[in-house]
Order: sequence, then structure tokens, then C-alpha cells
Amino acid sequence: MAIKNSFSLLLSSLMVFALIAIPTISGQPSGTTWCVANPKAQDPVVQAALGWACQQSEAYCSRIQRGQNCYSPNTLRDHASVVFNTYYQHNKNQAGSCDFNSAAVITHTDPSHDTCQFESVPGSK
Repeated sequence: MAIKNSFSLLLSSLMVFALIAIPTISGQPSGTTWCVANPKAQDPVVQAALGWACQQSEAYCSRIQRGQNCYSPNTLRDHASVVFNTYYQHNKNQAGSCDFNSAAVITHTDPSHDTCQFESVPGSK
């Protein structure tokens, strides 16, 4: 009887652990979102949205400057994704904060690469 109770306790503990750990195994909480350049958007739309976001705050664009950790790869969409996500993370509780005239989309996949880490701030979206 003691073995059966021990096994039941172990099984229950493993189930609780699985319910808690599995959603965060990726290192990000379940439901984490990022904002990246829309691969279907035309380059002029992405460029205009990037310019607008940089005008909102120089801080949004500081990480894509030459010598900074998100400069490479030096492409319009890579730079736009960094800036769009930074804007989104700081404004994600506002409707439409990841739209940029359809130049951006929400993703649940962390777009971080090499030395460029995309921030993620918990929020309502």
C-alpha cells in the first residue's frame, strides 16, 4: 500500500511540474509576443513605417546603428523588425501598436539572433 501511495504522489508531482514547466521550456512565458516586419509588405511601406517609428523616439533606433548589437544583418526588414518590436514592447497595451500601416505583424517566435536580443515585456496582448 505504501508503494502505491508513493507512486501516486510521485505521479501527481510530475503532473504538476509538467503543467508549470512545459509552457516556459522555451525560456519565454507562454503567450509572449514580438512585433516584426511583415514579409508581405512592400519595401516603401516598411521604410516609411521605420522612419515614423524612429521619429517617435531615437531610442527605438539606437540598436540598429553601425557598431551596435542589432546592426547586422544590415537589411531593411531586419532593422525594421528591431525598431517595430522595441516600439511595440513599450506601447503594447495600446491598440494597433504592432501595425505600422500593415508593415508589421505579431509573432510568437522569438526573433532574436546572434548578439541581437529582442526584448519582450509582459503585457495584455
